Amino acid sequence: MRTNRAIRTPGGLSVRLDVRATVVVALILLAALTASVVLIGTGDFPIPAGDVLKTLFGHGNAGQEFIVNELRLPRVLVGLLVGASLGLGGALFQAVSRNPLGSPDVLGLSQGATAGALTMIVLFPGSATQITLGALVGGLVTGLAIYLLAWKQGVHGYRLVLVGIGVSAIVTAVNGYLLTRSTLTEAAQAVVWMTGSLSGRDWTQVWPLLWLCAVLVPLVLANSRGLRMMEMGDDVSGALGVRVERVRLLLLVAAVLLTAAATAAAGPVSFVALTAPQLARRLTRSPGPNLLPSLCMGATLLVTADWVSQKVFGADQLPVGVVTGVLGGVYLLWLLVTERRAGRI
Repeated sequence: MRTNRAIRTPGGLSVRLDVRATVVVALILLAALTASVVLIGTGDFPIPAGDVLKTLFGHGNAGQEFIVNELRLPRVLVGLLVGASLGLGGALFQAVSRNPLGSPDVLGLSQGATAGALTMIVLFPGSATQITLGALVGGLVTGLAIYLLAWKQGVHGYRLVLVGIGVSAIVTAVNGYLLTRSTLTEAAQAVVWMTGSLSGRDWTQVWPLLWLCAVLVPLVLANSRGLRMMEMGDDVSGALGVRVERVRLLLLVAAVLLTAAATAAAGPVSFVALTAPQLARRLTRSPGPNLLPSLCMGATLLVTADWVSQKVFGADQLPVGVVTGVLGGVYLLWLLVTERRAGRI
């Protein structure tokens, strides 16, 4: 049973508050912060959680401040921002396409960003900055191609997914060709990047992601009402005053930018964009896109997966993309079995 409360503002406006969804978001945020503190304290030089908190508030010793603020905090912040971007981007794609499989992994955006990065690694002596820019451009170009190919008097959700699957297959073949053109050193660098990793991330990756999220997240949340109404169908939402194609294009551009930026910062971390919105929906039991819960769930999933990889295999021994791939694959199989038993597939 759902619990909703209406809150009246001093201006006379009434805002409906979903109590369960609010509690779930608060608990997910608490889990993300807890996992972040534990992750900062994990490594070759372990630091207790209490000392991590004291250091973050400026009361640690010189050694702890260097390890926490310069080495581990940027990595954790990149993980939080990448996870949040993928979770929100996945929720947008699934809501616009009205398909639980409509995620960047399936639509080919991650593969497009990978193609951009591989181009810089294999065909040019790409630095870290050039690889990041290549991944960003590759994701944007792929997103534009999918939108244009799916356009026919508007963009239908299922047509978007089908076109995305086709583009994904083409770009994956291009990536395979680029790998055959690479040297052994370039191939090793490319494979590590393609797995998805937070290793070696510093403040230069934090600030661009932070500014992008600061601009796009409020913009997306401001259009969440129109997105929710669009789930009733284009005709109904249009009759209720929603500019359907304008809202859809705006949110698709935001989703592509979030996904491309996240991939550029950490590589194509798999399954977070697919899994986070589904987990958020199951926890909140709320209809609609669940944008904010998906954002928080994505951040929590990625930092938790990074902690698992470091705790089990040691720091930088296993890229976080391997852990998310295994966990996401297991969840997807469980979801398919559950849906099949329920007779929905």
